[in-house]
Amino acid sequence: MPLDHRSADGPGTTHADGGFQSRVKVIRAAVIGTVVEYYDFGIYGYMATFVAMLFFVSEDPTAALLGTFAAFAVAFFMRVPGGILFGHIGDRYGRKRALSWTILLMVAATAVIGLLPTYVTLGVWATALLVLCRCVQGFAAGGELGGANAFVAESAPTRWRATQTSLVNSGTYLGSLFAALVALAATSLFTEQQMLDWAWRIPFLLSLPIGVIGLYIRSHLDDTPQFKELADQGETKKVPVKTLLVTNWRSVLKIIGLGAVITGGYYIVSVYAATYLQTTAGHSSQLAFASTAVAMVVGAATLPLSGYLADTIGRKKVILIGSVGATLLGFPMFMMMAAGPAWAAVVGQSVLFVCVSVVNGASFVTYAEMLSASTRYSGIALGNNVTNTVLGGTAPFVATWLIGATGQPLAPAAYFVLTALITLVTVFFVAETRGTELRVD
Repeated sequence: MPLDHRSADGPGTTHADGGFQSRVKVIRAAVIGTVVEYYDFGIYGYMATFVAMLFFVSEDPTAALLGTFAAFAVAFFMRVPGGILFGHIGDRYGRKRALSWTILLMVAATAVIGLLPTYVTLGVWATALLVLCRCVQGFAAGGELGGANAFVAESAPTRWRATQTSLVNSGTYLGSLFAALVALAATSLFTEQQMLDWAWRIPFLLSLPIGVIGLYIRSHLDDTPQFKELADQGETKKVPVKTLLVTNWRSVLKIIGLGAVITGGYYIVSVYAATYLQTTAGHSSQLAFASTAVAMVVGAATLPLSGYLADTIGRKKVILIGSVGATLLGFPMFMMMAAGPAWAAVVGQSVLFVCVSVVNGASFVTYAEMLSASTRYSGIALGNNVTNTVLGGTAPFVATWLIGATGQPLAPAAYFVLTALITLVTVFFVAETRGTELRVD
């Protein structure tokens, strides 16, 4: 049974007060926190068409949308410094402390976006404040996923480590799914004019209550056994990222390559696809958000299956299956999204999401198993955020620009396939890690 309460280190994880922290509690805290983070980070993308009209005023709708996605991309450039800082905190002072700060910063920035005056009121200052909030979001997001995966990987039994880390990554999909559902509900309940007047703020302000819940749950966790062991023995590194780059830079490069399709590919078939279905395929906003929600559900369901397979047949085989599928299906599925009826758009988006999810379910456990406990948080955060910055955050902008530059509605498919090929090539340089014990030093 994947969610057992045994640990690779013994029957349970001991609290400082002598109690036992179950695996379910660890996973719940990691997943809920990740849901909050990715709801906050994703809702901006799903509100892109409204944000473009309210904060990036332009005669050309494409130019306004490019401005909106440029601000989306800017946040990703803050993920690397955010990952370095929170990785330092997590590897030196504890995973729990770092993860509490990431969720607090993210919620605050998202709520402020919901309160901002628009361009009509403040002019360019409104745009500047929006970009600043996006930078804070990106900074916080940089420390989230790496820390959450390190936390669960270090608490999971060896036999089910991939399954349990895959559940953490389902939080990213569920958070984005929640964002898509909120966007769908808002655009269904309110007219376009109401959305532009005031209702666009609601999805951003919803961050406050769900963020408080996530912060409360995380604040009641204990740290992982491996970090406690490092701290008790005085083996934490003074500058973890420096140690990482000196002793294990090859693993960081492998993480960057493996993450191509689960970052660039993910943002193409989730955040950007919601806009693509409206602006290029000519579907309604309701259909676009509904299709994205369906794809998210299918993808979230695929993740634990991928993790289970990674625990059963190996990490490399699962990553190969997903990346080959993404390479072969990229163009056919985009053809269905661009020119097909509503059902074809839903199927095309969902199939591509499954390919990304298959790779995703086996990737983060591989990252954790390549790194030692003293630099694990920093290593996952740095590698994952470099890929997010180069391929993920720029994906909606590049895809929009490619269509404008080439006049080809299938141009985004080329970007998606490129990310899959990068992952496919990288996996041949990665050793199989299934069944190995996590390194402490």
